[in-house]
Amino acid sequence: MRLANLLAGTAMATILAGCAVLTPLPEPVTIDQRLDAIPVSGTPVDAPVRIHWNKFQVPFIEAESDSDLAVALGVVHAHLRWGQMEVARRLVRGRVAEMGGPLARDIDKSLRILNFGRGADATLELMPADTRAWLDGFVAGVNHYIANAEELPHEHRVLGLTREPWTEADVIAVGRLASTDVNWLIWFGMLSLRDRPDWPEIWARATEKGLESIPSIGAGADDQASVFMELLAGFSKAGSNSVAVSGARTGTGAAMIASDPHLGVFLPNLWLLAGYKSPSYHAVGMMIPGVPFIALGRNAQIAWGGTNMRALSTDLVDVADLTVDEFRTRTEDIGVRWWFDTEVEIRETRFGPVITDSPLVNSARPNETIALRWMGHQPSDEITSMLRMSQAQDFDGFRSALDGFHVPGQNMVYADAAGHIGQVMAVKLPDRSPVPPVDMLIPAETADGRDPWATTVTAGALPAAFDPPSGFVASANNKPAEADVAVGWHFSNDDRIARLRDLLSGPKSITFDDLSALQQDVYMESAVALRDLLLGKLGAVAQELTPEQTRLAAEIRDWDGHYAADSPGAVAFELTMFAFAEKFLSEDTRTRISVGGRFDEQLGEMIGTTPAAEVAPALAEALRVAAAKHKELPTWGDMHRLGLRHPLNFIPIVGGKYRFNDVPIAGSSTTVMKTAHADTDERHFTRFGSQSRHISDMSDPDANWFTLLGGQDGWINSANFVDQFDLWLRGEYVRLPLQLETVRREFTRKTELTP
Repeated sequence: MRLANLLAGTAMATILAGCAVLTPLPEPVTIDQRLDAIPVSGTPVDAPVRIHWNKFQVPFIEAESDSDLAVALGVVHAHLRWGQMEVARRLVRGRVAEMGGPLARDIDKSLRILNFGRGADATLELMPADTRAWLDGFVAGVNHYIANAEELPHEHRVLGLTREPWTEADVIAVGRLASTDVNWLIWFGMLSLRDRPDWPEIWARATEKGLESIPSIGAGADDQASVFMELLAGFSKAGSNSVAVSGARTGTGAAMIASDPHLGVFLPNLWLLAGYKSPSYHAVGMMIPGVPFIALGRNAQIAWGGTNMRALSTDLVDVADLTVDEFRTRTEDIGVRWWFDTEVEIRETRFGPVITDSPLVNSARPNETIALRWMGHQPSDEITSMLRMSQAQDFDGFRSALDGFHVPGQNMVYADAAGHIGQVMAVKLPDRSPVPPVDMLIPAETADGRDPWATTVTAGALPAAFDPPSGFVASANNKPAEADVAVGWHFSNDDRIARLRDLLSGPKSITFDDLSALQQDVYMESAVALRDLLLGKLGAVAQELTPEQTRLAAEIRDWDGHYAADSPGAVAFELTMFAFAEKFLSEDTRTRISVGGRFDEQLGEMIGTTPAAEVAPALAEALRVAAAKHKELPTWGDMHRLGLRHPLNFIPIVGGKYRFNDVPIAGSSTTVMKTAHADTDERHFTRFGSQSRHISDMSDPDANWFTLLGGQDGWINSANFVDQFDLWLRGEYVRLPLQLETVRREFTRKTELTP
């Protein structure tokens, strides 16, 4: 039966690929042709709304009322990213098989279990009237565009999508997709290790290493499983850097802010740029397509950025001992393109859905039944929180607004025109002990009968920073602060936060050029330390090396620690470390120390405690293997590549036509300019990391610069589809002014929406 299903699925995938072959890429279109496609009449607005566009197709909306602004935002989002929004909506609703055929059925069942829209209706009920009106207007604008646009996006034609109106619940669910808990990506992989005899040691080590982080405040084997994890990781706000520098350190009296989110490297970019002004709102910044608030940006008085806190917003709960009556089961139909629909059963408990019912999330212990208890399944109104924050005029208003922001936990960074800076922990956390549990699996009933989720804490009760003596705040997914409750178990290593602090410390006044250089910095201190530790173990073997091995060792020793694209030392180091790990560690040990993302750190500890006589032979052999590889890959950029891909690249056979660009790229997995990569000795592409940038100088309302890796327009082959790619590579930016007179003068293309 499995073989029959596989053959049938392969046949359908081939049909899908054939249809994709028959669907040519759109013809190139100019910005004026794209803007002419906007349906401007009959818009559900009360008065004409003016949209000013710059040459990168970035809009600034000028509206006479807040409700009309919300409608215009919906029109703009649908115009720029309709195809992307539809794919995201079907992903969040577990409707991938409707687009991709039978091979996606397991992905859909897993997404139905995760149920990103679970709390949407309850969230709508708790929204204040003004936010609900804003959301209703945004959805009305999206649906106006969908109903009246003359041409469907390319995604619709390839994937068989039709015009389908949006609902307010869809918007909330898409926002929850962007709130995916980064811990899932760690824990789902760790479940497969729980049958090992050394599991308690593995878990204890993973939490110990994950908690070793400088605080900012105060002292897959299966293809479907791989795609599933990549989709979750790509859309979640899993990384980022954000810094703010006080007015005393900038020399202007006003603060500066710089942020670069880390997300999946996709086309279209997972952000869009926009500015707007109405009676209550006046801001510019970056927005999630399909979600109606500015997530990173500024108003006239304050600016904001953020990084993922890696917060403990989830528990994995052992529900194997619950009675049958304590499980609720619902049946759902999964539509399958060009095949029979599938019926699936979804089980839930009072703690949450049974995640081990997913065919893509399996425990090593087959009798375990595990529920996923996630704060994102509870009602919470992040839209109101972010709208209020975008109106704030000072730090107190900023922090107060964020008290309603619950998922995903964010380290929110603040800067203002008066020179102040700060940082807030925007999250809702259960009242857990800060001491890690003995296992990742939480019992359904604790020994004392206490439920830590019965009491929670939010931003107002958690540590915050305001005007620290250093004159700056910095966040890079490190531990935000020591707290009385558990904040997280798996923070990033200290490479990025330590480098940010190093670059910002000292008496020098910080300028725009400094922040721009910071966002492109590719130095990795931990690699230099590991290099020195390893080469120090060569000992007497150094005299026995061949000339090629000796030259390679010298190249590594002379390397300056920067992962520059033209660096021979960076690639020599990476090739040698890859070969060394294979020679020095058993496969079992590699698996054990890979848990939690601190592989290099734990490898370094093992090298340091192992006698040189045991390390040197493996190192000598690694140098031999790496020297041969180095001839094929002479620089880091020859091995480490940047290319952009559209989600349609997952289509079998023809996905290649949806991959754009192939250039050498600097950076690595833990450099400030993050270009993450797998451990490999082959040519590879970064799939996750820095993909957008923002800098604002609060001394000037118009001094706001942004860049998207790719472009603003999601319409394939439009003039603005990838036009910012070269800007991003060169470290250049697009200016988004805040003052209306500047916008009217510089954003020369105009669109008017009329009732």
